[in-house]
Amino acid sequence: MSYKHIVVGLSGGVDSAIAAHLLKSDGHKVDAIFMKNWEEDDSESYCSASQDLEDAEKVCEKLNIPLRTVNFSSEYWDWVFEYFLAEHKAGRTPNPDILCNTEIKFKAFLDFATELGAEKIATGHYARCEHSGDHYRLITASDSNKDQSYFLHGLNQKQLSQSLFPLGKMNKHQVRQLAGELNLHIHDKKDSTGICFIGERKFRDFLNQYIDNNQGDIVDTEGNILGEHQGTTFFTIGQRQGLGIGGIATASEQPWYVVDKCLDTNQLIVAQGSDHPALFNNSLIIEKMHWIDHAHHEQIYPVQAKIRYRQHHQDCRAVELDNGQWQLNFDQPQRAVTPGQYAVLYDHEHCLGGGIISHRID
Repeated sequence: MSYKHIVVGLSGGVDSAIAAHLLKSDGHKVDAIFMKNWEEDDSESYCSASQDLEDAEKVCEKLNIPLRTVNFSSEYWDWVFEYFLAEHKAGRTPNPDILCNTEIKFKAFLDFATELGAEKIATGHYARCEHSGDHYRLITASDSNKDQSYFLHGLNQKQLSQSLFPLGKMNKHQVRQLAGELNLHIHDKKDSTGICFIGERKFRDFLNQYIDNNQGDIVDTEGNILGEHQGTTFFTIGQRQGLGIGGIATASEQPWYVVDKCLDTNQLIVAQGSDHPALFNNSLIIEKMHWIDHAHHEQIYPVQAKIRYRQHHQDCRAVELDNGQWQLNFDQPQRAVTPGQYAVLYDHEHCLGGGIISHRID
């Protein structure tokens, strides 16, 4: 199918560049937009937006695609960053990248592109979208190692119907190889990781600008005080680094891991060993569940789930509760179930949707 106008979200990286190239090669009219989503403390040391924009400009010049920039910093602050801070203050570990997709890339950007007359938008995500009539399904990418459906599970039918994922059937090696054949200077550019506005600085240093320290005790599962933390906000379930409690005379040499956070007492609870029982849970509760296909939640049924990106699909059963939440009961205990993160449900390669992990169940 040929579209009169497709707008590609160009990040300055190799994935979106090749997505744009593929669409143009297929005969579509392609424009590109570079989104700037962060203003606060924006510098070369922390956020590479200026370099990314320069890379995007060079790509568009090479591919002969028009490029414009748009600033969504205000929307990002209101719709993503304030939520990010509120979740950390509540002792949870949010995933702003997922909210950025639903609120910025497939909402603010989609609306902007539509106003420009675009029939579709496209991104460099590794995922696929299938449809029958006006019913759309989000499908995992052919390259399971790069599949990004986890980050896209919050999209709705309208957003999917207006979106294209040209890299869904490719792997990263093929993408970089094609970029090299096209003599794109970003063919070997390092993949972006983490959150742009944090960049290379320490996560704790960044959060300190917005959240006050609240020192408290680090205790083991027996309640013994082992040390002092600078704020439970800075730690997440399963974390090993940064505890500063090594060399305890009465303890074994196994590393310590965060197994829980008690906000009432401001205690960080730790245990030794990566396979400590306190790190594992058989069930969890999901809140704010979003279903891409509403026909799937009429009964209890077996599904697969991921509680973090790159995790292999885990067999479980989804049970709807009276309060609108969902309980996932796993066939195998899950390590480091983290409130605030997302549990995403699948029927094999078909992404069904997902929600926020509210709490764990032993």
